[in-house]
Amino acid sequence: MPTQAPTPTHKAVQEYYGQMASGSSNCCGPSANTDQIQNDLYPVDLLSGLPSDIANFSAGSGDPISLANLKPGETVLDLGSGAGLDCFLAARQVGENGHVIGVDMTPEMLERAKANAARVSFKNIEFRQGFLEALPVDDNSIDVIISNCVINLSPDKPGVFSEMVRTLKPGGRIAISDMVTNRPLPEKASNGEEWCNCTSGALSDKSYAKDLSEAGFVDIRIEPNIEIVRKAIDSGRVGPQAGRSKEQLLEDLQKWDQCERTMVVPHKITAKKPFERK
Repeated sequence: MPTQAPTPTHKAVQEYYGQMASGSSNCCGPSANTDQIQNDLYPVDLLSGLPSDIANFSAGSGDPISLANLKPGETVLDLGSGAGLDCFLAARQVGENGHVIGVDMTPEMLERAKANAARVSFKNIEFRQGFLEALPVDDNSIDVIISNCVINLSPDKPGVFSEMVRTLKPGGRIAISDMVTNRPLPEKASNGEEWCNCTSGALSDKSYAKDLSEAGFVDIRIEPNIEIVRKAIDSGRVGPQAGRSKEQLLEDLQKWDQCERTMVVPHKITAKKPFERK
């Protein structure tokens, strides 16, 4: 397995999300202190039975679990597993004969994830500390890779995609929610707040597809998550921007490729590792 020395970007992201893990607030949903499950990134039935503070604490941008169509007995790897929510949801679906590995580089997130796992008593989950560019995972050992709004934070995305191919079994698949743009963004500091907020580090949809293909993936599909954006607009988390009304924002999203405005929105991303690599 490869090794990775932390870069200034890694250190900035660790600090940002370490502070989040130590508190009760999160960037993409309600306060984790509420007694009600209010995380609208996922279907209600998917979160049912989890403590509300676990179900509501998310730094994600979508629902990779439903996208992955997990099956009993599969081995799942969660890239940037945070406080563990997607791991817990995956563990339910793969069952006692399946296995879920969460990898995160932030000690505070790992500590919170392990404490959460002890509370919900899942036996088929483990959490490992590591970088996405140097995963602490064996070659050809994973059936499905999931990730929720984390790959955009990496300073070396081709390195992440290469590691994904390395760890997947032949025929394995990925199901990712990530922030993606409709055109390349201007270069900005990779250790600033905009980067940590999942905006300035986002790839364009064309670059994302190109990098996945060059890493060896096939059957690549990248599409805007219109439902999630609509929910964010309806809930008030996203308001009018640059003089555009809510209705106009949704119209922009529908014509993503032709829109003249630069947009950074959640996308659903799937691909497969071929059984035989070229």
